[in-house]
Amino acid sequence: MAKTVIEVRKNANENNASVLRRFSRKIQESNIIQKVKGSRYNERKESKLKVKKATLKRLGKRKEIERLRKLGKIK
Repeated sequence: MAKTVIEVRKNANENNASVLRRFSRKIQESNIIQKVKGSRYNERKESKLKVKKATLKRLGKRKEIERLRKLGKIK
């Protein structure tokens, strides 16, 4: 995400609360918070190689358990 700079300067006869209010409004208008919240839980997909390796490992374990069942070593 590109950096966005939002600058709010205090006017001569302005109090801190109104400066803060203007800053908050500019932040909301720029949609920065929505973009950050939207990408917070975004996860990348696993690579095809990683999926294949996990599948082969799972199938290997299944095959080994079945072999041990046939030999009567596990119930």
